[in-house]
Amino acid sequence: MDKTLTLAQGQAVLSAALAHAESSGLSLNVAVVDAAAHLLTFARQDGAILGSIDISCRKARTAALMKRPTAEFAVTAAPGGPVYGVEVTNGGLVLFGGGVLLILPDGTVVGAVGVSGGSVEEDCAAADAGAAVLSGPA
Repeated sequence: MDKTLTLAQGQAVLSAALAHAESSGLSLNVAVVDAAAHLLTFARQDGAILGSIDISCRKARTAALMKRPTAEFAVTAAPGGPVYGVEVTNGGLVLFGGGVLLILPDGTVVGAVGVSGGSVEEDCAAADAGAAVLSGPA
């Protein structure tokens, strides 16, 4: 595999996340970005919350820019945490689950996927399903 996230790979991640949402009876927004946090693919399922379009994109951007899943910020970015206030940097970051890294089997981070429109747990599950396409099952 190439060390850059290709359109075909991004579409495969997107398709897997959408398939997970459909099989779970959800309507979600899914964004895939490359390692530089630039949008590669996006889809809004019928009935997905319009306000979550931006959130899904920001989740993907946050994970890619910070090189960590967005769920990891819940403690560190809380008031009194070591990175409190980080959400106001980089044009606005998201500090709750649903953004995960896209990692090749050799450990290379090639991008991120962000999912929004369900509960945090549902968003995380769909994002993980998308990411598994490149990294294999966890």
